[in-house]
Amino acid sequence: MSNFKELLSKVKAFAFDVDGVFAKSNFYLDAAGEYVRSMNIKDGYAVQLAVKKGYPIAIITGGNSLSVKKRFNDLGITDIYLNSSYKLDNFNDFRFKYNIEPENILYMGDDLPDYEVMKAVGIPTSPADAAEEIHSISRYISNIKGGEGCVRDVIEQVMRAQGKWMDNDAFHW
Repeated sequence: MSNFKELLSKVKAFAFDVDGVFAKSNFYLDAAGEYVRSMNIKDGYAVQLAVKKGYPIAIITGGNSLSVKKRFNDLGITDIYLNSSYKLDNFNDFRFKYNIEPENILYMGDDLPDYEVMKAVGIPTSPADAAEEIHSISRYISNIKGGEGCVRDVIEQVMRAQGKWMDNDAFHW
């Protein structure tokens, strides 16, 4: 079986959960009852660069927040699955849309609703503070917690391995 670094060259697309991955596990409610999440700006930078380089990216979340949709639309992501009650269905929609085999997709999740997708992909990854069951099936566990840059960690590793990290595109938003 290949090690994680060898798998990086196979990545053609990314898929991510939101809460516990892009955002910390805790959140706040504003006066209108909307969840307020804190997200890491370096994750955002890596995402927009990956989009610019042509990687399809899916956001698959059980949450249903317009602010989450806006954030990812602003980064260039168009495949945003909100209110996902069964993530594997949305994952399959995404992969069939782009005709990408599961072994060429890196997915990062942190909790049990991510389990089946992580079992389906070739490169399952998780933040440092993911659930034990998720760590047990991850090919890579970031040393960074959710909401603190773990998305940047995996995107940067893939793009470095594929020679797409440091070029003219990297210096412009």
